Formats: sequence, C-alpha cells, structure tokens
Amino acid sequence: MRFHLDSDQIAIQDTLFGVVSEVLTREKLDAFIDGEGDFEPDSWAAVSELEFFGLMVPEALGGSGLGLLEAALVSESLGRAAAPGPFIGQFLTAIALSSTTNETARDAFLDGVAKGKTVSTFAFGGNWLPESWSVESDGKSARGEVRFVPSANAASLFLTGTKNGGIALIEAGDEVAINRHRSTDRSRPASAVKFDEAAAHTLFEPGDPLVQRLFDAALVLIAADALGGAQYCADLSVSYAKEREQFGQPIGRFQALKHQLSTMALNVEPSRSLVWYAAHAWDEEQKDASRTAALAKAHLCDRFVEVTRDAIAAHGGIGYTWEYGLNIWFRRSVFDRAVLGSPSVHRERAATLAGW
Repeated sequence: MRFHLDSDQIAIQDTLFGVVSEVLTREKLDAFIDGEGDFEPDSWAAVSELEFFGLMVPEALGGSGLGLLEAALVSESLGRAAAPGPFIGQFLTAIALSSTTNETARDAFLDGVAKGKTVSTFAFGGNWLPESWSVESDGKSARGEVRFVPSANAASLFLTGTKNGGIALIEAGDEVAINRHRSTDRSRPASAVKFDEAAAHTLFEPGDPLVQRLFDAALVLIAADALGGAQYCADLSVSYAKEREQFGQPIGRFQALKHQLSTMALNVEPSRSLVWYAAHAWDEEQKDASRTAALAKAHLCDRFVEVTRDAIAAHGGIGYTWEYGLNIWFRRSVFDRAVLGSPSVHRERAATLAGW
C-alpha cells in the first residue's frame, strides 16, 4: 500500500500553488478583500488554464478521469493560497454533471463547467445536511432561499439541495435575487440567494445514493482547504521565528515558542493522512467513505482554527494587525468550520455511521 503521493500528484500541487501564488499576489488579494466583488478572475483563470476543473470528469466526457484525491490536492493548494472563488462548488458541479442521468443538463453545461468558462457554486441551504434542504423544484423551475452561497453574483449555475434530499442545477437569471452577507471570511464573500421560479434541472432525485456521495466529496474538499490553510500558517510561523530577533537571537530559539511551533506541526501533519485517506476511500467507494469524510471535515476544520490562533500568538503583536494578513486565514478557518456543518455535527454523524 502506498502512503505517499506519486510524482504526478506532487506535480499537481506544486504547479498549482506556484501559478496561483504568482497571479494572486498579497497586494491583489488585499485589494480583493477590501473591494466589493465576490470573484477574482486571475486565480480562476489560472486553474482553468491548467484544466483542473475537469480532473474528475471521465475521459470519455472530455476530462482527465482522475479522482477525488487529486481534486483534494488542488483544494489544499488553493486553501494554502487563500484563493477566492467558488472552486469547491465548481468541482462538485463537474462531478454531479458527469454522474447524472440527466443527459440534457450534462450536454448543456458539463463542457463549460469543466473548462471553467461557466462558473458554478454550491447552494445547499438548511442546516447544510441533505435532510434539511428546502428548495422546491419540479425539474423545470425552483423556488426557495439559500443562505451563505459563495460567489453568488459571479455564478451562472447554482448546485442546489432540494427538499427531501435531492440535487438540482439552477440557472442564474432575473428569477434569482442575490443579497450579499457581511460574512467573516472576506476571501470568499457569501450571499443569500432567493429562487423565484428560476430555471432548474433535476440531477439527482431524493433517495439517490449519489446525493450522499456528492455531499461526502464536498466534506473532503472543505477538509483539504483547511489543511492547506493550516499548513500555510504553520510554515509562515516557522519562517518568522527564524527571522525575528529578540535579545540578540532568533525567537525560534526560545523554548516556549519551540513548543508552540511543535504543537502546530502536530496539528497539521497527522491530519494530512486523514484527508488523503478520506479521498481515497471515496474514490474506491469503500464502506467507511461517508464516515471518514465526516471525520476529516470535523477534525481538519477544528485543527485549522487552532493553528491560525497559535500562528497569530506566535507572531506577537504583528500577528494581530490587518496589514500582516494572518487574519485572512483565521477568518477562512471560521468559515470552513461552519460551512456544511460544524465539527460536532459530523462527529455525531461519524459515530452513528459507525454504529455506536
């Protein structure tokens, strides 16, 4: 059994992080956060040009035919860079369209989504879990409201959870009203979206096992985003400890800070295997895939919050300043923790799925 990434998987991460870091400079990220938009085109174009949105689309449908593990590596790199945009929604929509039996919707939208030309976001609603979704759809039109939808103004499509646990794809238009939230995570602005007889396409009916499978994929991708963000904060703290001097020596030599940095590393590194295994279990359709996805989401999002807090403390006063930027990842960690269900919700789900 392999416990490490192969050379192609490593190349995916290194290439993407390098390209996104080049086009999404700190100055550009700060300008986006201070602005009124909810979509950053340059980082989106970078991912599109690398053809990563089609990673999980079968080769027969024009994609790369890879798995959730590779998509999770992409999500990890984007989280590390704090890249704006509905990347997770785009991946989920590509998975849904390539898996649905609705050939009309697949033929109309899959190519644009896989190439990044058509922007899609997720709008599940309720308290995030499938049994709480409330948008009503008859397969032709949809009615209802969903809160905390990332990049809603930029989206042409909304992957939406429907009443009793189905999934529909809703088209943007005059029948879709968007009101932006004042959300904590300013790197991924979110809005409330109201559908009033908006054009809709049923992808999965309530009770279809692919609904749970798609939700599990969403949990793994959020966990991967959290892993990338936590890794960035840990790396930044180590670099700062080597450079910042007090009493004539680097602060990294002080025992208390060494312990703090070690704790951050222990929160990040053991968690990496949980994300990778959750993605692997999903790809292989193992019996514990849903449970592992729930555990990955719960554990990584808790660890992300803890690491960002420790990183701010390790930097001292400068870590609390707006200009230094650690707040970007701290705010992102708060969103990751809440979106798609809190850690306590998913720990309870994991226990139930284990038969405890």
